Order: sequence, then structure tokens, then C-alpha cells
Amino acid sequence: MNPLLTTGLQEQRGTTALSVNLNTVAQVRNRRALGIPSVTRAATLVLEAGAQGITVHPRPDERHIRAQDVHDLVALLKAWPQIEFNIEGNPFHNLMDLVRAVRPHQCTFVPDSMDQATSDHGWQFPQDAAKLAPLIDEARALGVRVSLFMDPVPEAMAAVRALGAERVELYTEAYARAHGTPEQARVLAGYTATAQAALREGLQLNAGHDLNRANLTDFLRAVPGVLEVSIGHALIADALELGYTEAVRDYLRCIHRARTAAP
Repeated sequence: MNPLLTTGLQEQRGTTALSVNLNTVAQVRNRRALGIPSVTRAATLVLEAGAQGITVHPRPDERHIRAQDVHDLVALLKAWPQIEFNIEGNPFHNLMDLVRAVRPHQCTFVPDSMDQATSDHGWQFPQDAAKLAPLIDEARALGVRVSLFMDPVPEAMAAVRALGAERVELYTEAYARAHGTPEQARVLAGYTATAQAALREGLQLNAGHDLNRANLTDFLRAVPGVLEVSIGHALIADALELGYTEAVRDYLRCIHRARTAAP
């Protein structure tokens, strides 16, 4: 049974979904040829704990998530039809081959380079528009929702909508760096303005990158309309201390607190 049904966290359902990024699990596994920790076992545990989605970001060198992991997760998720599967990555590298093969619920286009350790910026408009357009059209024709990884730039939201993407994922590292500093309010205001601009354009909103238990609630209280947060490194790091189940439940509590009155 999904523990979300029995732990008093029902109230958060229908608000912001938690999608767990499993890249870090795969990165640890790849250090040895032993097959542990298991990506599919991790997925099972976080879903049993109440996560509503699974995210992976397979890169061409397979330094963490591998193509086989994607297929294994698709097979696993047949038993979880309510769970959303999100594959993110650069559509000009290996992402589209996987999107064509497995047709996830959502693909998130991210402009990372081949050797980049982690994502560090969003798409730029108008310069990226023409090359993205046909790939957005292709993904949508396959029945896959497209989300674009974007910096908090309100003026860019109209261009995203014009391309036909349905969502944006707000790149939240700048907020995470500013959290708890005198810059927090100013930086957070930029995300609020971008979310408002996206909603005016009819876009839906995701968010991710360096969100954690300390900063997630503040972000969701200030930024309207976030349907999904994708959290990987911080959640898996917490799971090393707390276990998968309690780590996921604690993130769900952070989300729930964001939808209640501030203390």
C-alpha cells in the first residue's frame, strides 16, 4: 500500500507532485560492477513512500543513468500507471532516441553540454527557438509532453509558448544559492514574476535543481502554480541518513507545509 494513504499526508495530494531523480543512485552503482544500489529498487521504494514521479537524466557517456535503466524503469512503471515518468536531457544528444523508443509522459529539454557535470543554465531566446521547434513538434506528435528547462526570465515565457512547449522547468540553482542570505527575497521575486508570466501564457510549471528540505517550502510558498518538483541529489543524500521512505515523506511534508498558512 502507498504509505501516503496512511501517514496523514493526504492533504498534499493534488498540489505539487514530487518526482525523484535517480541519477545519483545510478552514479553510485556505476562505481563497481555489482549492480548495487539498484535503480529499479530505489524507484520502488520512493514510490511506495509516496513520490508521484520518477525522473532520469541519461547522458551520452552513461556515467550514471544508462539506456537500459530507462527501459527497466518503463517495465517497472507498468505496475504504477498513476506515476509520471520524466526523461530529461539535451534533445540534440541522446534524449530523442529514448523519447522515440519509450514515449515517456514528459520529456524535459535541457541545454547541457556533453562534458557538463550538471545542468547550469536554461535555453536562450530567440537564439535557440528555431532549432528546438521541430523537436518539440516531434515529441508532441509522439504524445509526449514537452517541458523546457528555463532560467527565471519572465520575458522568455511568451517565446516558449509560441514554440508549442506545454511546460517550463524553472532552473532553481540561483534561488538555492541565495536562500538564507540577504539576496533571497530579490532572487525569489524573479521566480515569482517568471511563474506569473508563464501562467499568463497558458504554460504549466515545474521546478528543479538544488531544491532541498531547507529551501523547498519557501520556494513553493512564493512561486505560484508549480505542478512538479524534480529532486535528486539532495533527496538521495538525505536518504543515506534517513532511508528512502523517511526522506520522501519529509519532502512531501515540505510540500504540504507550502500549501498551508505560514507559521
